[in-house]
Amino acid sequence: MFNIINPPSSIFGGGNKKIKGTVVLMKKNLLDFNDIRNGIIDPLNELLGNRVSLQLISATNTDIGNELKGKVGKAAYLENWTNILTLFPLFAGESAYGVSFEWQEELGVPEAFIIKNNHSTEFFLKSLTLEDVPNEGKVHFVCNSWVYPVDKYNYDRVFFRNKTYLPGETPAPLRWYREQELVNLRGDGTGQRKEGDRVYDYDYYNDLGNPDWGDKFARPVLGGSSEYPYPRRGRTGRPPTKTDPNCESRDIDLLNLNFYIPRDERFGHLKMSDFLVNTLKSVALVIKPALESLFDLTPAEFDSFDDVLNLYEGGFPLPLGVFDTIRQNMPIETLKELFRSDGGRFLKFPKPHVIKEDKSAWMTDEEFAREMLAGVNPVLIRRLQEFPPTSKLDPDVYGNQNSTITEEHINNNLDGLSVNEALEKNRLFVLDHHDAFMPYVRRVNTTSSKIYATRTLLFLTNDGTLKPLAIELSLPHPQGDHLGAVSRVYTPAEQGVESTIWQLAKAYVTVNDYGYHQLVSHWLNTHAVIEPFVLATNRQLSVLHPIHKLLHPHFRDTMNINALARQVLVNGGGVLESVVFPGKYAMEMSAAVYKNWDLTEQSLPADLIKRGVAVKDPSCPHGLRLLIEDYPYAVDGLEIWSAIKEWVKDYCSHYYKSDEIVQKDKELQSWWKELREVGHGDLKDKPWWPKMHTREELIETCATVIWITSALHAAVNFGQYPYAGYLPNRPTISRRLMPEEGTPEYEELRTNPEKAFLRTVTAELQTLVEISFIEILSKHASDEVYLGQRDSPNWTTDAKPLLAFERFGKKLSEIEDKIISRNNDPTLKNRLGPVKFPYNLLIPNGEVGMVAKGIPNSVSI
Repeated sequence: MFNIINPPSSIFGGGNKKIKGTVVLMKKNLLDFNDIRNGIIDPLNELLGNRVSLQLISATNTDIGNELKGKVGKAAYLENWTNILTLFPLFAGESAYGVSFEWQEELGVPEAFIIKNNHSTEFFLKSLTLEDVPNEGKVHFVCNSWVYPVDKYNYDRVFFRNKTYLPGETPAPLRWYREQELVNLRGDGTGQRKEGDRVYDYDYYNDLGNPDWGDKFARPVLGGSSEYPYPRRGRTGRPPTKTDPNCESRDIDLLNLNFYIPRDERFGHLKMSDFLVNTLKSVALVIKPALESLFDLTPAEFDSFDDVLNLYEGGFPLPLGVFDTIRQNMPIETLKELFRSDGGRFLKFPKPHVIKEDKSAWMTDEEFAREMLAGVNPVLIRRLQEFPPTSKLDPDVYGNQNSTITEEHINNNLDGLSVNEALEKNRLFVLDHHDAFMPYVRRVNTTSSKIYATRTLLFLTNDGTLKPLAIELSLPHPQGDHLGAVSRVYTPAEQGVESTIWQLAKAYVTVNDYGYHQLVSHWLNTHAVIEPFVLATNRQLSVLHPIHKLLHPHFRDTMNINALARQVLVNGGGVLESVVFPGKYAMEMSAAVYKNWDLTEQSLPADLIKRGVAVKDPSCPHGLRLLIEDYPYAVDGLEIWSAIKEWVKDYCSHYYKSDEIVQKDKELQSWWKELREVGHGDLKDKPWWPKMHTREELIETCATVIWITSALHAAVNFGQYPYAGYLPNRPTISRRLMPEEGTPEYEELRTNPEKAFLRTVTAELQTLVEISFIEILSKHASDEVYLGQRDSPNWTTDAKPLLAFERFGKKLSEIEDKIISRNNDPTLKNRLGPVKFPYNLLIPNGEVGMVAKGIPNSVSI
């Protein structure tokens, strides 16, 4: 009697070959239970595994009568599907199943396969590995995709071998399948997308507000206009709001985070099972409202820095009713994570790195300046090239906005140099938050926030550190913007009320820097600008395309975290608006900055040159000479950038031997055209866009994308809690303007400086909400994949790219050793600073949790 699952090959006749394979997949929790519950199980087919079929596709022969398609083999079925060890998994873990294919040897090597899921729910297909394929040996298919039941598709689900082909080099029997897969992923641009859809499409940011809830929650549409240009986001196709047909409706149940993104872009099961997502949701939708109700009843303020320290050393007491509300609406694991175990009445927060070694060193001028080079936003400081600083705002609209800082303000602090000498010697630098914020100051100051447009001048000392010279605080003229700015200049002071005024001046600067960091350096310049790349890559580049294989790992989880952000963080009334000073103007302010975004300036060398902190010098490493030699972000970053650029060059040069091949690659050209004209369509007419006609343009563009998604995002994200978890160091809001002499507020400055400072910056409620959510965003998930790593060793069959990637990994390990060595060099004072917190944010390899190091491949949190 024959074995039904593995019959002898003789029954198939001569010329047939049995190819054995292994399928690795993850069943959705209780997958089989759902099938049984629905009463649709066929016991015999289930025993044989006939509910999941696979058919190999030839890369050599085509079907008779349909020469466009590769010949398809007979269906084979997964074996032992009902094995009791996989029937009811306790969690969505991986399982391996055998499969045996009947394959005619003359059909050559199978390089694609069709899979059909006849279960009632989806599973995650990780891979198929074929053994002993004639003339090939092992053949790998890296799938990493959710496969839904067959009735969810009007086409076959096809997966390709891990080979790489330029479009013109694709074997003829595979071309139709390659092209049709892209057609399926593009969709037709209509209808509301459903969970099982695999459609990547574009839309405006028209889902941030909810005008149906009233004007308080209405927000402008970002994208599609010259007033509010913006990168595109993934389209969901939800119906418009009743009040405004241009706005997309939002789910009334804010706790429901089942917004549409293509299923393969959702967080993996490990990240979903981590406390990360539940905690983020709980902070936004449970803790924040509960705390707001508490503080409405009992307004509270920090009275001293010791009060703030109690958040980390003793916790924050919650009244029983508030705690019960939170407890009833929060998953138990999240509850354990956020609350102390001694009675459960206290929020608990880890001590931020910036105060671990010294509780007051953050107040020093040296640390204030050092964090512009090695903090959470080290990407803005620039060299001052004219004195006094000038404004680029339109004088017809804003009047005279040039700086009022004079030589007399700073002469005594230039170590014997004149201002002109300091300029000539490249010793003057500026953190300029004037032009970006001045157009919004009047509007913001009508709310509970009170801000200034700021300029901060700094001097590069002989020991390589920066010394603040002056801070200019500017307001619009009270009688109209066209009359220019009303400005005051403050200089360092160490004693009396003047020292407290100086601390407040630094706080106003840091408030601006925090807002710019969150809205531009972090959200806009990494999260938002990359989503069009995710969309265009999936729509226009086949998984067989070399550039798809290069970039795809750097898009992991980006659409999911961006959709989650639009739901609870950057939406109208969301967490970010609640804790960052621009409030409802936050996202439109980022749109104003996007007008001047330039992809070619996002590479680190181009950025450093643009800011004047580096000049080209072929004799120096990486071809650049840093004008601040001890600039930790730039020093570490240039090594990371150079490693990325070398890896991308080696990889692209393997497939593109000439510029002509770049120009004739139809998928690549369609990708680039769509990215410019649709994904970043509001900037499509900018002259800076590369034409994508040369290998160098391709290499530079791909390296820049990888830099943004990996190192740049790591530099501006994973230091959030370590630096800003202690809010006095990086306050998010200023609530009153600088006190005038003769007022009660000025007297408070003199008699109780700590209380006066804390009454000015972020209040207790916003502090609790802020540090709750940035703690989450500063942590690495357990399934993170770091720069220089891939989630499968079989991602390509090409030997040279594999060797180049191995060299890339080794280079990153060497860079990590160099960074650690630099952090131990006492002559490099900006590496640790007064707070004694080493700059580790660009160490490539990371660990689970909040470790302030590690560069994930992608914008994944």
